[in-house]
Amino acid sequence: MSKIHLEILTIERKLYDDEVDMVVAPGVEGVFGVLPKHAPLLTALNYGELQVKKEGEPDQFFAIGGGFIEVRPHHVVVMADSAEHAEEIDALRAEESRHRAQELLEKRGEVVDFEKAQSALRRSTLRLKVAKRRSGSRSDIPFS
Repeated sequence: MSKIHLEILTIERKLYDDEVDMVVAPGVEGVFGVLPKHAPLLTALNYGELQVKKEGEPDQFFAIGGGFIEVRPHHVVVMADSAEHAEEIDALRAEESRHRAQELLEKRGEVVDFEKAQSALRRSTLRLKVAKRRSGSRSDIPFS
């Protein structure tokens, strides 16, 4: 079976660089899959979960905080505003962040930057979702 080369980049680092069988990405129009020999495509990414499939290995998951994806027949480049591998996510810290954002959104009568609080809630919820997929550690992730 043919492979597709995947690179996941942020402004700070190259997070991933390998040959894969399939990439499932959170596009702004919805989730889409990329296989080898895919038609060329350049599109924006939404906040969401990026899934990497390799035959004979467990799927890998990344929390993607927007950006762009460039697809060519044998090469995919994800240029993410932010990205974290599931293994890198501190679930307890993400849960604390989610809780703080929810508290901010629930405050009435106080000056609160709702857009910033909503963004923090979306980001922390995504990080928790991706962290939950981490193999062997599903029970250590708190949900309230």
